[in-house]
Amino acid sequence: MKPLVSILIPAYNAEKWLADSLQSAINQTWDRKEIVIVDDGSKDGTLALAKKFESDTIKVFTQPNQGAAAARNKAFSLCKGDYIQWLDADDLLAPDKISEQMKILQDSPDKKTLVCAGWARFMNRPQQAKFTPSPLWCDLPKAEWMVRKMGQNLYMQTACWLVSREMTEAAGPWDTRLLGDDDGEYFGRVLLASDRIRFAPASKVYYRIAGSASLSYIGTSNKKRDAQWLSMELHMKYLRSLEDSERSRAACVKFMQTWMVYFYPERMDIFAKAQAIAKELGGEVHPPHMSWKYTWIKNLFGMPLARRAQVALPRFRWSLVRFWDKTLFRLGNRGLSGI
Repeated sequence: MKPLVSILIPAYNAEKWLADSLQSAINQTWDRKEIVIVDDGSKDGTLALAKKFESDTIKVFTQPNQGAAAARNKAFSLCKGDYIQWLDADDLLAPDKISEQMKILQDSPDKKTLVCAGWARFMNRPQQAKFTPSPLWCDLPKAEWMVRKMGQNLYMQTACWLVSREMTEAAGPWDTRLLGDDDGEYFGRVLLASDRIRFAPASKVYYRIAGSASLSYIGTSNKKRDAQWLSMELHMKYLRSLEDSERSRAACVKFMQTWMVYFYPERMDIFAKAQAIAKELGGEVHPPHMSWKYTWIKNLFGMPLARRAQVALPRFRWSLVRFWDKTLFRLGNRGLSGI
């Protein structure tokens, strides 16, 4: 009998996009599947919409709002699959996403092969998504994958992975303390439980850009800064448990330097911790460079105003881009037809 794949969808206030995401799960050419949706206390019509799709193979549950990680943990506790496909409620899977990955898994000798897929960003029009390969888009040893991810500031989107139940159980639950980058930390633990990473080049995921509404958006939130730093500490721990070498230590230092823009100068406590860790690892973390677009604001009006501009101006730019993309989407109204 073919393995059962559980497609697990946490949903919070996702009424606008859930139908498309759910349809992309239903459209999977891998026929032996179940879909589990957990509504995380939505305040809009998400639960009512999900209920319209309920069937023998599509189960809908709800819980008081506890966050995406808690909703994912609930979904896993309710599923029966041999393999787990995570899917956020606004993202899309290509119809053969799972089938292409299962071709690789069916040739594997055990359940510890971790398979990932290519992914591309879009806002409202998936047919406009451009798949640009990164250094992670290939078969890699575990330590090499983590060194590239952290040293080059790369990542795989949540839905890219297909994970056996055995590895999912070995990795443990999603960490509810993490308000952003919970997927990066979680799949770090999944990777530790695996033997190897394979890349399925014909398998594709469409990642919807949410801008400042994204869970991963840090902005000026100190709670999110603390959670991001915790995720970073765990990332470094996982990499060094795989390989404590000169290159892995250098990747950790580069990783911290890349993210210091979100902490400096508002969180000098975290900056000091990063400097101390970098020194221990044989490197240095410096105050982040401010681009010329904001340096002149700092010189004229001071650092606080320059930092506020760093947060506000990209949000304003993205608002304009999203408005234009939404306008073109409404004119074309192609939805899922483009994938």
